[in-house]
Amino acid sequence: MVDPKLLDILCCPETKQDLALVDDAVIKKINSAIKAGTVKNRGGETVKELIGAGLLREDRKFLYPIREDIPIMLIDEGIPFADFDS
Repeated sequence: MVDPKLLDILCCPETKQDLALVDDAVIKKINSAIKAGTVKNRGGETVKELIGAGLLREDRKFLYPIREDIPIMLIDEGIPFADFDS
């Protein structure tokens, strides 16, 4: 799990908006779509590696993946969130 102190200081690298962890149900939904090969990141690449958690930008437009407890805070690695927002 990502250290809560780290989460307090992280922000979106593009807009500087706050980020929040998404719940496990959302992660399962995203990982199912990744397994199906239907998830593309902002860089236009198909996401192939499952995520362990995710940080959702305050405006709910993009999710930054967390893999092996490391937040991937690169703009092009952000996953558009509209398809997973319920």
